[in-house]
Amino acid sequence: MTESFRTELRRTKVLEGPFLDLNINTLPSTPHETFKAWFHEAVELGVREPHAMTVSTVDEEGYPDARVLILKNVDERGWHFAIKADSPKGKQLTKTGRAALTFYWPDLARQIRIKGKAAPLPDEESAQDYKDRPVESRISAIASRQSEVLPGPEILQESLAKTADLLKEDPFAGVTKWRVYAVAPEMVEFWQGDSSRLHKRVQFQQTKEGNWQKQMLWP
Repeated sequence: MTESFRTELRRTKVLEGPFLDLNINTLPSTPHETFKAWFHEAVELGVREPHAMTVSTVDEEGYPDARVLILKNVDERGWHFAIKADSPKGKQLTKTGRAALTFYWPDLARQIRIKGKAAPLPDEESAQDYKDRPVESRISAIASRQSEVLPGPEILQESLAKTADLLKEDPFAGVTKWRVYAVAPEMVEFWQGDSSRLHKRVQFQQTKEGNWQKQMLWP
């Protein structure tokens, strides 16, 4: 059975081109602008949920811990995402202050890797993001004791009902637990896959002076 599954995996098709090219000379001078250019191409070409990314942190035992979140913004401070401060990822970010982000768009064979320091944005920005969320999203975010054991579905429904009543009285209930983080990149890699496996990779590395050095990497 193990061998047959191994064979099944090897027969599963991957990186069937043709794909777009990656020319280091035509990329913008910063990873922020390069990301936006790639993102706009992904949207134009119909990539589903191009703003979905894997956010990786490290837990107390040193294990990598990854989950998929939605990108909120990209500006000079970095790549933004929102979380509950008392969630496992929130506690991990408070302790280490570091995170890695990964975007992968298989239809384009494109991957973007970001590594850097993660810092919470000012309270008013987190509050604004919380306010902009649909009320159903606020209810689910506050009602959930994220990642704790759920004894049964009726407990969840009870918590949702109580939270809905609470938010009717105070639309900002729970806002203090809501945090928007920005990952200030120290390294960003843009990866363009190729059917030949001679993938093209461009890395942006931040210098001590705060500038960006752009260079090609081996496949």
